[in-house]
Amino acid sequence: MNELIESRCRKQSEPTPTYSEDPLWSDVTPIPQDDAGNELAPILYKQDYKDAMGYFRAIVKAEEYSERVLPLTEHLIRLNPAHYSVWQYRYQTLLRINAPLDKEVLLINSMMGQNLKTYQIWHHRRLLQTHLRDPFAELMFITKALRPEPHRHTSSDEGEEKEEPARKNGHGGPVDTKNYHTWAYRQWLLAEFNSPELWAGELEFVEEMLRDDLRNNSAWHHRFFVVWENGIREGEADREQVLRREIEYVQSNDEDNSFVKIEATNTLLHSSITKESISVAPNNASAWNYLRGVLQKSGTPFETLETFVTPYTRPQPNQATSTSNLDQGEETIDLENPAPSKTASLPCPLAIEFLADIYVEKAAGAKGVDKTPATKKASEVG
Repeated sequence: MNELIESRCRKQSEPTPTYSEDPLWSDVTPIPQDDAGNELAPILYKQDYKDAMGYFRAIVKAEEYSERVLPLTEHLIRLNPAHYSVWQYRYQTLLRINAPLDKEVLLINSMMGQNLKTYQIWHHRRLLQTHLRDPFAELMFITKALRPEPHRHTSSDEGEEKEEPARKNGHGGPVDTKNYHTWAYRQWLLAEFNSPELWAGELEFVEEMLRDDLRNNSAWHHRFFVVWENGIREGEADREQVLRREIEYVQSNDEDNSFVKIEATNTLLHSSITKESISVAPNNASAWNYLRGVLQKSGTPFETLETFVTPYTRPQPNQATSTSNLDQGEETIDLENPAPSKTASLPCPLAIEFLADIYVEKAAGAKGVDKTPATKKASEVG
């Protein structure tokens, strides 16, 4: 029987007999799909898919959970990776026959490269981990899935170096650093197993992802998830200090996009991406959204950042005008409120919106009414 089962696990390019020709399935009568014969736009399924589904319906009806179910469901999943019912029946079969789940993880690892956007494969992976309880290996897998490999250079016949255009992730698949399912699964791992060792290094990982792409909204969201939504990590009990760190993280100006880290009370105070992201790329909506979230979560008034925001609402100053009142070769630098970079596209609509919320907040405070920013109310109504 094992030889017959293995024959069903051949590569798709190799010819295999239909299930009706396979002695392993001779005792099963397939159940065809019932479309009632009057469908308006019938789906033109391929013959091998129709054949396999007929036998799948038969084993589901018979409630069969056996070894031969695994190659059948694998075959169908490779034909249609989004077939939730097939995934679920396969999972139930794995448990019923006590199949080695670590081997199942290896199998789906081989399928993930081209199916990162398929929810069903991630859900199956999550179910397996509720039994395997091996979050560290999974976190490493996710890191490699999200992290693009460094650019590689190749030499032409003339000896000139050419940058390889297509970047891949650590598993050799296409790069998708913003894939919702990948990030959601990472967050589930962290929250489900919730060990200090598992959380360690998450901020550094997010920084690395943002260093590669400042506009990666998924990475910004993950940072908020780590810092604000899942308890307090060791060294972060002083939430006022964390608040200052996160605002500086938004604001600090560092045009070469490098990181400056200051060690203080076992906490890294980051002087880089978020304010840097705004100062270098003011129209980066992800950074502005993160800044709003930090202020709202901590109950900090928007108006505390008015001095920082205001320069971004104005056109880029003329170079000669901006330095006319300064000694030649000198420039005033406000470390608390870094100015827009000289290449920034100004005025910034996102800054104007933020400044409008500051004025609404001030007016509401003067009248003693609800100080919720107008843009937040509008988004809730919409």
